[in-house]
Amino acid sequence: MDDKWKVKKATYHLYTFMISKLISTFGAQIYTFAISFYILQMTGSAASFATNLICNILPRAILAPFAGAITDRYSKKTIVICSQIATTLTIVGLLLVTLTTGLSLLSIYVTTCILSVTSTFSGIAFTSSITGLIDKERIQKAMSLNQMSISFAAVGSPAIGGLLYGTVQIPVFLLVYMTASILALILESTMNFRLFSQQKEEKEGKQKDSILESIKLGIAYLKLQPVIVLMLWIGLMVNFLFGAFEVGYSYILIEKLKMEPQHFGLTQGAFSVGMVVMSLYFSIRKEVKFPLLVSKRGILALGVIMGAISFPLMSNLTYNFVFAYYLIIMFCFGSIIMVINTPLQVMLQKTIDDDYKGRVFSIIETMSMALIPLGMVMYGILYDLFPGQWVLLLSAAFLILVVLVLARPSVLRKAHPELAENHLEIAVKEREMKLKI
Repeated sequence: MDDKWKVKKATYHLYTFMISKLISTFGAQIYTFAISFYILQMTGSAASFATNLICNILPRAILAPFAGAITDRYSKKTIVICSQIATTLTIVGLLLVTLTTGLSLLSIYVTTCILSVTSTFSGIAFTSSITGLIDKERIQKAMSLNQMSISFAAVGSPAIGGLLYGTVQIPVFLLVYMTASILALILESTMNFRLFSQQKEEKEGKQKDSILESIKLGIAYLKLQPVIVLMLWIGLMVNFLFGAFEVGYSYILIEKLKMEPQHFGLTQGAFSVGMVVMSLYFSIRKEVKFPLLVSKRGILALGVIMGAISFPLMSNLTYNFVFAYYLIIMFCFGSIIMVINTPLQVMLQKTIDDDYKGRVFSIIETMSMALIPLGMVMYGILYDLFPGQWVLLLSAAFLILVVLVLARPSVLRKAHPELAENHLEIAVKEREMKLKI
């Protein structure tokens, strides 16, 4: 196949992938915003809100390894298309239920579970296809533009959701999501998922190993990657403690601080603006040299910001000041998330063999989310029992402590041997300077 044609097709993929994500994420975010507000206003309970989050997380954690094994053996494009069709049909089903019998917590929870399953298959298939869709020289750009499109959607959708909520009925939100899903499906059907793939074509759909054996092979491959194993342990603990933010932020602003829907939507938008700005930065800068070191610093900053969310709960501030404060906090939050994720994603895309990408990414997803359901349950109860500021401050302190221990300098030097060489060079130069003095 002509290289120029492949590069041209890859450019098409780059922007089609971005637009597809922009549209589908916009629909999903509008739906999520409306449903989250509906649950909190209907029940007023952090536990009910956390239950919906668990319905999103638990199926992903359970099914991700199987989704990875299936992705590595069957057509990734077929998996993506089928998942998108299932998503559309699920929203159609919820719309019909809402119009006939009315929206209930049970129907919301069931829909969230199904959407979690479809997004798991679609997400893993897409993630493991990046090196097949895009040439290696533009992997960081692809990851950044992809995240930028998601962030753009996340900027507009909470703001629009906040403006629409209370003025239109829930079925309108479902129609928006359904339309976005159909448009994304059309765009995804035009992409060639094997343009640059190094995966052996004869393996696809013809592997003799069972699904369980395939998963075991993926785990065996993962054990040979010490840097990824380190990332797994850090992700496991960080995501567990991050539940303090996932459950607490919406609960504190909506239930405790009584923030208006449109203002809450704007704070969510500020989070996404931060992600857009940092995504743009990563799309034009050269590749990060020490991804784990950069991510460690980002997680430490994340812990500080998470603790800072509690400040308005401990002081008597005006409504406008609180609103402005959370705009700034969430902008910083979004920026730091990109500093953590982008370098690691690029490193994983370039180091994992194409034959194992689906399984490795699925195991990473499972491990990173393994304790999230427990965290959601725990924090849902804690926020109903204890003051939110203490829950946030203690969780932030534990988050910082865990990262300092797991990603200590000696461990980072093993993951990035160049750090040890740089450290040695600096020590030698300092010694030479002292001798001259």
